[in-house]
Amino acid sequence: MDRYSEWIESFLHDTAWKKETPIERKATETPPPMEKPYSPDAEIIRLTEPGLLDDVPVNFLEIVELRASVRRYRDEPLTMKELSFLLWCTQGVKMKTPQGTTLRNVPSAGARHALETYLLIQRVEGLTPGLYRFLALEHALLPIETGEEALEKFFPCFIGPGMIRGSAVTFLWVADFRRMTFRYGRHSVRFIFLDAGHVCQNLYLAAQTAGIGVCAVGAFYDDDLNAALHFNGYDDFVVYSATVGKPLR
Repeated sequence: MDRYSEWIESFLHDTAWKKETPIERKATETPPPMEKPYSPDAEIIRLTEPGLLDDVPVNFLEIVELRASVRRYRDEPLTMKELSFLLWCTQGVKMKTPQGTTLRNVPSAGARHALETYLLIQRVEGLTPGLYRFLALEHALLPIETGEEALEKFFPCFIGPGMIRGSAVTFLWVADFRRMTFRYGRHSVRFIFLDAGHVCQNLYLAAQTAGIGVCAVGAFYDDDLNAALHFNGYDDFVVYSATVGKPLR
């Protein structure tokens, strides 16, 4: 058995369901918030309301067959409505439940929805370049660090930084791990990565309907990217990312 086989065996064993594994938490325990808190004094940027987004008829089979990774982008910016559309399709909140969870436009284990969306914005009409967080409950953006210089520290965190530099927006999906471990314990690590796949696939399909290019990116230096976002790498950590922009034809 080689070292990779040993690692896989260990991972599968450590995260496997056991008959004695608790699934439900006691009703007296308070679940983590559905969204990371932010300062009540923060000035957030409202996005186009989902009900005002264009509903474009599509041939679903064609969309699935034409879906492809796009790695080169024009200098043309995204509009706020296009960004709102992509965020709504990937993490949009349809309703809150009495159980302290949300129902969204993507599936998630136990409706925990433990992913937060961070955005490296370079070219979006009406927005200053910088780092933003999508507030799914409010369908709004929270500026974190603005100015083109704020983005420079992120580019070296990727193994292929050229595509990140060329994108209009880079999506970063960050796990708030406690939101998932509250219910699923050590099995949560499997669900987090599965959930990220659901979200990214929705991004691909939504972008395809709008003539926008996407390329999923898993090639980043975890420690460096987490540090740039001020995460400790175990309570909160980057799971997946994707570049977005108008395709270079």
